[in-house]
Amino acid sequence: MGTRRVPFVEFLFEEDVARILREAKFLLSSIGVFVENAEALRLLEEAGARFDHDLKRVYIPEELVESSLASCPRKIQVFDREGNSAVDLTENNTYFVPGSAALKIYDPEKRSSRTPVIDDLAKLGRLVDYLPNITFQSTAIVPGDVPEAMGDRIRLYVALCNCRKPVVTGTFVKESFAIMKEMLVAVRGSEEKLRERPLAIFDCCPSPPLKWSDLTCQSLIDCSKSGIPAELVSMPLSGATSPVTIAGSLVQHTAENLSGIVIHQLASPGAPIIYGGSPAFFDMRKGTTPMGAIETMMIDCAYSQIGKSLGLPTHAYMGLSDSRAVDYQGGLESGLGAILAALAGVNVVSGVGMMEFENCQSMEKLFLDNDICGMAHRLRDSVYVNEETLARDVFREATLDSSFLNTKHTLKWFKKEGYFPSAGIDRSSEAKTPTTSALDRATEEVRKVLETHVPPALPEGARAKLNEIVDRDLSAYGKKRWWKT
Repeated sequence: MGTRRVPFVEFLFEEDVARILREAKFLLSSIGVFVENAEALRLLEEAGARFDHDLKRVYIPEELVESSLASCPRKIQVFDREGNSAVDLTENNTYFVPGSAALKIYDPEKRSSRTPVIDDLAKLGRLVDYLPNITFQSTAIVPGDVPEAMGDRIRLYVALCNCRKPVVTGTFVKESFAIMKEMLVAVRGSEEKLRERPLAIFDCCPSPPLKWSDLTCQSLIDCSKSGIPAELVSMPLSGATSPVTIAGSLVQHTAENLSGIVIHQLASPGAPIIYGGSPAFFDMRKGTTPMGAIETMMIDCAYSQIGKSLGLPTHAYMGLSDSRAVDYQGGLESGLGAILAALAGVNVVSGVGMMEFENCQSMEKLFLDNDICGMAHRLRDSVYVNEETLARDVFREATLDSSFLNTKHTLKWFKKEGYFPSAGIDRSSEAKTPTTSALDRATEEVRKVLETHVPPALPEGARAKLNEIVDRDLSAYGKKRWWKT
């Protein structure tokens, strides 16, 4: 037996968490939330919330918040394409996922971004399938060569065809959920099996301040009724669409998430939901929403602490950069975010591979970020202390020739104690290899992966069903499938 003290970071005292929760509940009961969706309004009114028909604002009493929180599951498991357990969203387990819905992809040859196409999304899926420290895949980019109205469905189709890992996704239009669920059922085999072994998480985003659109309400309700985990993504912008103080933004974030939990649990008590977000500390100088700002990361870690105090799995957009290049800034912001997320015990960490304020995805950055994630996991593993790791007997053996290199102890423990990064990280001496940039190395390694790595085949019959679904969907827009996946 041995001991291991796992490092952990918190930004709030317990009394701060309690005070922010009280303020958020007061906000919901006194200021209320704007709700567009008719079914959500009906559920809220029937449960005792007061509705102002003129303002379309719903005032949610504290007891309704408490009863909704009580019905939320404290543990969520997500499974891969083959039905194997891939993710256990409980306690402080941390998993990394590429960010979703980027409108650009980085071109390493041109050193600039461009509009992505379906082939880019397919390649990204294959790369994610290969990278060991990226647990989820996502519908990471929005291909510009498909009808906009069905972009969310096509993204999920391509993701399912090219990567075995569970998917983080979401809907752009209300009609998409049923089609996307049909795709997930085609892979899993039945609705019952999909409910038992969820394959995807759906993001549901309120609009700041304190608004739920028709689309996002419907997504919450659809996920709840289907047993597919919903992920709340509240997005206050400190100083722009929320108070400029971090504490004030946390109050708003908490209120928006609590209101989403109420709608979700009223639709189906006990359905799985994740407490998350993508806030930013607004840069008054540039008019931008910097995800790499230290204040943004502080908000993320603090609201994760609030979510954990409620016993809920948590999510945050961290491990990404605002840089427009794969450069020092990208490494600085992504590394700091991933490390803080791991130390805060955020369960689902979205954003690795992302640049330009969540607008751009880079396969080369994702390859490098995979090592950042590996190092973050190693940090969380901490220092293991027992009789063997203290190495008393090894000193006697090794000091005879002044080297520990050839001892049995070193051979047994060096891979357990150290994280050894990919070829994207240069640890070679100057005399042995020519100097190259991290981007150059990552570009070459990504090329090798895409040339050689073949993800496992879909379950038998699943590809034919997926093709049938997408072909039927495309025909409604007068199009035929023009790609191979």
